[in-house]
Amino acid sequence: MKEIKIESNFIVYNSINELPGNIKSLMHEAIDARKVAYAPYSKFEVGTALLLDNGEIVTGNNQENASYPSGLCAERTAIYYAGSKYPEAKILKIAISASSKNQETSTPIPPCGACRQAISEYEVKQDSPIEIYFMGKVGEVIKSDSLVNLLPFVFKKAVL
Repeated sequence: MKEIKIESNFIVYNSINELPGNIKSLMHEAIDARKVAYAPYSKFEVGTALLLDNGEIVTGNNQENASYPSGLCAERTAIYYAGSKYPEAKILKIAISASSKNQETSTPIPPCGACRQAISEYEVKQDSPIEIYFMGKVGEVIKSDSLVNLLPFVFKKAVL
């Protein structure tokens, strides 16, 4: 038997105003996407903006459905669109903003498990890390240098 110790490191910005200029702009794109999310059931709105290596910015937001499993998260909406529209482009950075109409979201909200798996798929596909920035409606912003930092044991095609 052996023990494995895994360490994750994050950078925490006190607010969106502390972000580097290009990331601040990307987060504002995510906020704008969040504001038009379709979330009539959960009242939990999420917006995402991706920066691609070709300079394009792709946004997405969560799209709910009365049949809950039929909806799609903001991150996967944007990632799958980017993969369809720009199949050769690499995703460099992801900005995520989430808020609830039921309460103030002032703590950073990371991607859910399904979205982590989708981000992982693209990190593996492009063989390079994707920086992830996430926040609530207000407050701190957390930066992760890659998805592997959030999900150290990734499920990937090599195991299939």
